[in-house]
Amino acid sequence: MLLGIGGRMAGEAGAEAVFVAIRNLSKHFGAFQALKDIHLDVKRGEFVSFLGPSGCGKTTLLRAIAGLDRQSGGTIAINGRDVSNAPPSERDFGIVFQSYALFPNLTIADNVGYGLVNQRRSKAEITARVAELLAMVGLSGQLTKYPAQLSGGQQQRVALARALATSPSLLLLDEPLSALDAQVRLRLREEIRDVQRRLGVTTFMVTHDQEEALSMAERIVVMNHGVIEQIGTPEEIYRNPATTFVAEFVGRISLLPGVAHGIDAVEMAGRRFLATRAAEIADGAAVEVGIRPEAIRVRGVTGSEPNALPVRITDLEFLGAFCRATLVAEGAPGLTLIADFSANLLRDLGLQQGAAITVDLPADALRVFPARASA
Repeated sequence: MLLGIGGRMAGEAGAEAVFVAIRNLSKHFGAFQALKDIHLDVKRGEFVSFLGPSGCGKTTLLRAIAGLDRQSGGTIAINGRDVSNAPPSERDFGIVFQSYALFPNLTIADNVGYGLVNQRRSKAEITARVAELLAMVGLSGQLTKYPAQLSGGQQQRVALARALATSPSLLLLDEPLSALDAQVRLRLREEIRDVQRRLGVTTFMVTHDQEEALSMAERIVVMNHGVIEQIGTPEEIYRNPATTFVAEFVGRISLLPGVAHGIDAVEMAGRRFLATRAAEIADGAAVEVGIRPEAIRVRGVTGSEPNALPVRITDLEFLGAFCRATLVAEGAPGLTLIADFSANLLRDLGLQQGAAITVDLPADALRVFPARASA
């Protein structure tokens, strides 16, 4: 349902100024701490995704921003105004839930215009605004229908239109696509991103789907056990994960045990590989070395490269446009990698299960992390 029906606030800051400022935010449910010292700045018009597994605190953080679950400590400011203790109705946001939450007894037009009626807008203004929004989400011909007469994807478009009806300064999306089938999710995520860009509304989206976050958000906040593991653009999060948790949760990665060797190398399975490690990892320290499946080179490898590695393909998993290969290093059965081979590569090189090949692990694609206690 639509919450927060106030208009935009006076004295709004410029486009590059901090629009939402969260400081030292914490939330307790009895003895359980759901959020721990959360600090986040968001600019006007940004699309930010809270990404993490179930129970990581992402929905709790969204609900704290909305005022639906009051924080235990810390502050939240929107457009320079401290709203830490303000009720939801004074926070100027629209929200879209996973379950659509449409009024089943109201037509689509009445659902979208519900917040405008509460604001006592004129009938002509409501009619024009509803028509504008339904056209924006591709549902112009559905005004007189009821929610039960629409598909799940159409109902979620109605929920989005309703959330935007009062031109809120914040759009909050709580797992908005998780109840939909795969093809509908793909279409809707493109449509939501397009609408958000056109309107320039500051948006927070909760999701556990990495692909959803990578394709829609300008910045991703990766959360785990109530803390923020990393904040960055989708490319930063994927290519330069700050921790092993981020590396494993966002996309696929092979993490291999090793030992830091000098300032530009690691040792794995008795072999030295070039890799730049973080300054805080001491020489001789136990590490985990990560590489993404698509970063492993096969084409044009001569075997003379510093990080060349003879391997055997022990498994090929067909995934449509590519196959995911399991590679076991020759002479080092504990060194197992996952690589993505395109259909063209498989055809051109005649690769198949059981084949022995030499791959290259580019030094700039290796990510070195301190070894976890259980690693």
